[in-house]
Amino acid sequence: MRGAAVGLAALLAGLCAPASASASASSAEPPTVEEQRLDRAVPQEILRRSGFDAVAPEFERALDGARSYAQAERIVVRQGAGLWTRAVDRAQGRGPAGGDLSRDDDRPLYWARLGMTREVRGWEPEFGLSDPQRAALLRKLERSSRGQDSLRYPRGGKNVKRILVTGFDPFTLDRDVRISNPSGATALALDGTVIRTADGLTRVETAVFPVRWQDFADGTVERTLRRQLPRVDLFTTVSQGRVGRFDVERTNGAWRGGFADNDTIGRTGTIPVADPATQPQWTTTTLPYADIVAANTGRFPVYDNTSVTEIPAGGTAPVVRPDGPTPGSTARAGGGGDYLSNEIAYRATLLRDRLGLGSSLPGGHVHTPVLQFGAGNTDPATGTVTDAEFVRNRLDIIAQVRAIVTVAISRSTG
Repeated sequence: MRGAAVGLAALLAGLCAPASASASASSAEPPTVEEQRLDRAVPQEILRRSGFDAVAPEFERALDGARSYAQAERIVVRQGAGLWTRAVDRAQGRGPAGGDLSRDDDRPLYWARLGMTREVRGWEPEFGLSDPQRAALLRKLERSSRGQDSLRYPRGGKNVKRILVTGFDPFTLDRDVRISNPSGATALALDGTVIRTADGLTRVETAVFPVRWQDFADGTVERTLRRQLPRVDLFTTVSQGRVGRFDVERTNGAWRGGFADNDTIGRTGTIPVADPATQPQWTTTTLPYADIVAANTGRFPVYDNTSVTEIPAGGTAPVVRPDGPTPGSTARAGGGGDYLSNEIAYRATLLRDRLGLGSSLPGGHVHTPVLQFGAGNTDPATGTVTDAEFVRNRLDIIAQVRAIVTVAISRSTG
């Protein structure tokens, strides 16, 4: 009887325990490696000079007002979408600039988002937050603040074409924390814009992706693009590539080369996708590369890049093939390398093919030139966060991507 009484007392104590002490509740998570860079002087200057320094504090206050998980979820989605809209508006000249940093700059969005994700990671509401709930809030914040869930094309006549363009966050930030990514800046500049061609109007929608291996393994590309590809007339994934040139990547390889991502994590091996038994080693662009290369799209030369690295059938050592893969070979690098730019190209074109769109949907990858600072501003330790040549280079790259997609849609659907 004494044991039964003790058991009853323990049961009653458990029933009376507050929800925040429940086994399902989690403690706050520490900031990620990526989020820890936020405290450096350069990110803080970028936020201050764009007016985005108020984003994370405002988000923190909003979260602290949540009285339930459902309310927190609404706050996260609303404020994440608001950040994306604010960044797009700033890039396209709508509303206040918020500071003297040029409007074409993609970095305020990147650093402000990290401030928001860090707030979610460290948030401990009174109603309790389980690990799966915190992870879900982070996913919703990532998607809404990257434009991934706002890819919507207006209804129009048959002559209104639809283009989807994707970009990336800045990366290699431990090499130079000042870095900007012209593909992300292009996404902000083009989102929701209309291009007029000889064949009619074209609407462009864009989204930005993280430079993190795990997000790609978790399906962020497929989740974003699966509903969109059957609806568009052309797509191109875009990333930063080599110095002084654009490349239209002819072939993409199913291999991860292990270079560290923004969380300083490397991954090596075959790109993980659903149904690996039917996974090809290579996928191919369906963009009109010959027309793009031949056109006068801007000051940077544009190349049809056909080179890959493969292990030939029956071989053991990697071989560079300037003219593309040979039959039965195993991928070790696509034209765009073995990092996440190659991976987004591989995943997007594989999805195109698995959806049965194949050659009927023009799509592939474009590498932009590396965005360079001015000649006297190359030292990360002593250099400034921006300069006139840096801004000019970014604006010229943005304009040339716009010209490239204009040529592509005109040649593909004309």
